[in-house]
Amino acid sequence: MTAVDAAVGTGSALADRILGGWLGRIAGNMLGKPVEQGDVWTRDRIDRYLRAADALPLTDYLPEPAGDDGPPLRPEWRSCVRGRIHGSCRDDDVDYAILGLDLLETHGFGFTTEQVGELWLRRLPYLQTFTAERAAYRNLANGLKPPLTATYDNPYQEWIGALIRADIHGWTSPGEPRRAAALARRDAVLSHTGNGVYGAMWAAALIAAAFTAPTVRAAVDTALTVIPAGSRLARTVRRALALHEAGLSWEDALDTLTDETAGLGWIHTVPNAAVITAGLLYGGGDFTRTIALTVRAGLDTDSNGATAGSVAGVMTGAAAVPAQWKDPLEDTVRSAVFGFDGVHVSELAERTLRLALLDA
Repeated sequence: MTAVDAAVGTGSALADRILGGWLGRIAGNMLGKPVEQGDVWTRDRIDRYLRAADALPLTDYLPEPAGDDGPPLRPEWRSCVRGRIHGSCRDDDVDYAILGLDLLETHGFGFTTEQVGELWLRRLPYLQTFTAERAAYRNLANGLKPPLTATYDNPYQEWIGALIRADIHGWTSPGEPRRAAALARRDAVLSHTGNGVYGAMWAAALIAAAFTAPTVRAAVDTALTVIPAGSRLARTVRRALALHEAGLSWEDALDTLTDETAGLGWIHTVPNAAVITAGLLYGGGDFTRTIALTVRAGLDTDSNGATAGSVAGVMTGAAAVPAQWKDPLEDTVRSAVFGFDGVHVSELAERTLRLALLDA
């Protein structure tokens, strides 16, 4: 029996967990995508939209708009709402997981930060990058090398981009959060610094820990050990844990966390990590409740839904992900990563499993 087998049970169990992670990331992303505009689609506005459509509690993808009231949804909404989904929409939250898979298949676990950048230039269209990633891409194209790619003319260094790239490092390091965090850091420093890098390390460790942790709380506790205890990110995650442990409602906990992270902006790593943590804790291991609460919280809804879905999917396994989330995906992923558009989710999971077993 390999070390991975000992950690998660059997090879088939690991395969189910990894597929669950991919399905959870894609489903959570699709759930949040129509309302991905955190300065417009606040928690209150999202819930008003759901009440108008008689969709609370939220147990499926977002419904179509019930009328013309309220702010517009994202332009892609018609492919992302219940009853209209036929395969996943294209989105950077999934593109980066695919790109990370290609990175590890091409260069192995010894990849360098420079190789991450080279892969971006070869595989990823510039106009499908945003914020810190676009700044780093521009810097790469202009001949700069890491770590200057992250720091030169880049005001987004602590935003959420590196965190959304971290899943592959968790999926390929099951039960090894420190290894996952180290891999994610090497990826993240191409475009981020400070809490932006810590967010990637935290997310990778959280996903790796989800393979073996007995509870969601245990996975969150483990993930905190890989980032500096005095960082703003660590303090905020601990605060979310304390509010949950004190028995506050999800709504009251989010009100407190929102007040305490005010001014950071809706794409900053720290307030979004607070939303993810709250979604996981109050979701209590239930896949549907976890991604629903995470998306209803607002901010970067598709990114947060994707990360929370990845953790929940790993913990439950693909077989336990409810049909309303996975069946509409039709095992198909749209992607801007060259060579991957139309790839099957099951194929991505099988390739991820092969990598996870390499050092087992």
